[in-house]
Amino acid sequence: MAEIQDIFREYGTAYQEQHKLPRHVLKAMRGIEYCRTSELGYHADVCDDCGNVLYFSYNSCRNRHCPKCQTLPKERWIDNQKHSLLNIGYFHVVFTIPDTLNTLVFQNQNIIYNVLFKSVAETLQELASNKKYLGAELGFTSILHTWGQNLMHHPHIHCIVPGGGISATGRWVESCKKFFIPVKVLSRKFRGKFLHHLKQAELSLRGKLYDLNDSVKWGNFLSDLYSKEWVVYCKPPFRDAACVVEYLGRYTHRVAISNSRILRVENGIVSFKWRDYKDKNRCKVMNLFADEFIRRFIIHILPPRFVKIRHYGLLGNRNKNTKLALCKKLTNTPNLQREKASSFDLIQKIISNDVSTCPCCGSQQRSRIVSFYDSA
Repeated sequence: MAEIQDIFREYGTAYQEQHKLPRHVLKAMRGIEYCRTSELGYHADVCDDCGNVLYFSYNSCRNRHCPKCQTLPKERWIDNQKHSLLNIGYFHVVFTIPDTLNTLVFQNQNIIYNVLFKSVAETLQELASNKKYLGAELGFTSILHTWGQNLMHHPHIHCIVPGGGISATGRWVESCKKFFIPVKVLSRKFRGKFLHHLKQAELSLRGKLYDLNDSVKWGNFLSDLYSKEWVVYCKPPFRDAACVVEYLGRYTHRVAISNSRILRVENGIVSFKWRDYKDKNRCKVMNLFADEFIRRFIIHILPPRFVKIRHYGLLGNRNKNTKLALCKKLTNTPNLQREKASSFDLIQKIISNDVSTCPCCGSQQRSRIVSFYDSA
């Protein structure tokens, strides 16, 4: 089966020679190319009692854009978040910006992605605090995605929002079953917030389409954005907290495209599966030249140290020991004290096999051997 690693190994060097790429993009490409190969060395777990090799594996690159390296971090993140879940319904809300902003966003990623997070957070918090809709403080998790099914640039934020919050008097306020804020209200508030912060941002863009030195062109561009209806979508609520956990896992550590979607790589053409949401959600096959596939993939490599998963309100770090504990009490959520799962426990859950015990002698005493070598 073809993988992104195979594409980078065969066509990545030529692409890098033809295009000047930022250092963090080169680092991500190199990590994906070498992931779980001899270039990164290997490690082996050996039983101390009988000497049997329990586990042998090439080291992974651990890059957050690598499709091979997300399963264990995803399980670890989910395990850490379980204690924050409440015994209530949750909603999935998606905030999307118009595609006319894509060029501007791509050339100012760090700035505008932060504007996107800030606008979404302020939209939800201000509307939820309004007594007309909920009149309470929210807690929610926001996750940035930058791609569509066809790998084109499509920045949007997924929010997992509990159906309620804490009022100023310290009581729990339940939302309605569908959602406590109408979608059109969310959309227009979000549009206003985003464009307000966009005008305040210090952008470094140069180009004919968005000439920041030409106030008339820039003003016309903003006017067009104000006149459009922005897309905000609210999915039906989850059945219970367990469903929220599984759903979070599918979104938090997802990369632009998984290896399972790639069908073949032949004669410089990459074929992969994608869903066309504009055509009744039909599954189709897209064929791209390898250079174009690489270009689309690296669009979604985030700036260094950029945080793509953020918690707000009741789920913020400063509120977890106070307001979140009150929320659990008000919603009758058990406050279970438990230790974090070890890496062995998480690996065992992933592969459904006992990796802690030696199959030969039954011992759980092991030593790790680490080695680095060059395949050449």
